Amino acid sequence: MSEAPQKFDSRELRNAFGRFTTGVTVVTCLAPDGKPHGATVNAFTAVSLDPPLAQVTLIRGNKASQYLEEQPFAINILAEDQLDVCMNFAGKPMAGGPAWRNEDGIPVLKGNAATIECKPWRTYDGGDHIIVIGEVIDVEVTDRSPLLFHAGKFRSAGSYLDGLPWDCCGDGLSIGWFGDNTSFRSF
Repeated sequence: MSEAPQKFDSRELRNAFGRFTTGVTVVTCLAPDGKPHGATVNAFTAVSLDPPLAQVTLIRGNKASQYLEEQPFAINILAEDQLDVCMNFAGKPMAGGPAWRNEDGIPVLKGNAATIECKPWRTYDGGDHIIVIGEVIDVEVTDRSPLLFHAGKFRSAGSYLDGLPWDCCGDGLSIGWFGDNTSFRSF
C-alpha cells in the first residue's frame, strides 16, 4: 500500500506548529567535563502528576541531547526578562554568561519563572528529535511572568482574559461521560 503524497511542505508545517504559543525553557545538565550546559527548548510538556513526569523534546544530535543520556536535568521556565538567557543557550552568547543558582548537582539558572528538576525516566525516538521524559524530583515556582514564543517571535503574557478556567476535565470519569453514570454536572 503506497502512502498518499504529502499535501504540505515542511515550512507550512513549521508555520502551523508556530501558531501554538509556548513557553520558553532552557534545559540544563552537566556536560561530561562537569561544567553546566544548556539548550533553549520550547517543546516542553507536563506529562503526569502520578508519577510526576515532565517532557522535553531536543534536536537529535545536539550536545544537550547527548548529555541528557541517563543523567539529571533541570527545565528552567524562563521569565519574560530572560530573553538574553534564552538567546545565550540558542547560540548567541551573552556578555558575562548566565547566572547559575548552583553548580553542585543539577545546574539551575537564576531568575526563572519556574524550575523543574528531574531525574531520567525514559527517552524515545522522535524523528529528527529525541523525546526525554524526566521524573520530577523538585520544583520552584515564582510570581515572575513567563517568556512566550508565538509565530517566530518572543512575547509576554499580557493581561488576563475574562472568564474562569474549568474546575474539571470535560471528558473525565468524574463527571459521567463514561461508565454507568448518565447525569452530567454543569461546568
